[in-house]
Amino acid sequence: MSLCEETLPLKSSTDPQWVDVVLADLDHFLLDHAACERKASALAMSMVVKYPDREALLEPMICLAKEELAHFHEVFLIISKRKLQFVPDEKDLYLNKLLKYVRHGREDHFLDRLLISSIVEARGCERFSLLGRAITDDQWLSDFYLRLGREEAGHYKIFHRIAKHYFPTIVVEERFSELLEIESDILNQLPMRPAVH
Repeated sequence: MSLCEETLPLKSSTDPQWVDVVLADLDHFLLDHAACERKASALAMSMVVKYPDREALLEPMICLAKEELAHFHEVFLIISKRKLQFVPDEKDLYLNKLLKYVRHGREDHFLDRLLISSIVEARGCERFSLLGRAITDDQWLSDFYLRLGREEAGHYKIFHRIAKHYFPTIVVEERFSELLEIESDILNQLPMRPAVH
């Protein structure tokens, strides 16, 4: 178990068969992964635009947007080397189901978006780490995903830390626990596919 996984707050673990599904269609996974990194970068910048009054959020989100875009570029280079072509984005059922639990009201909405983003990054950490360990025929790609797993662990902590800056710890932890249970239920209901989520 990596350091990343030891410190994750997730309520359930990914089924090990998910790795087999990914490795059976790695090209599809890479295209989905690229889309996820691009969307993560856009999300971070959208938070800067939506919450310009939250000064403690601005610098971390700008840095995160740059790092996620760098990850997108790295995956893009892998895709190009494999002569794959980008395809239109597929619906992310996992994320769409999670976002249905975002509450209305400026403060509740802000907290839930931070915590859901934290959970999504934590799940990415777990899955990239699993994939990195499972890839045995390409040391470079294995190392790449193990590194991304470690970096995703840092990302989930950024969102969680910002939440605790703006809200009392007890409020953050109670809502975080609720959303983690919801995420676990959603994950267990969805079919496995060669995608990050």
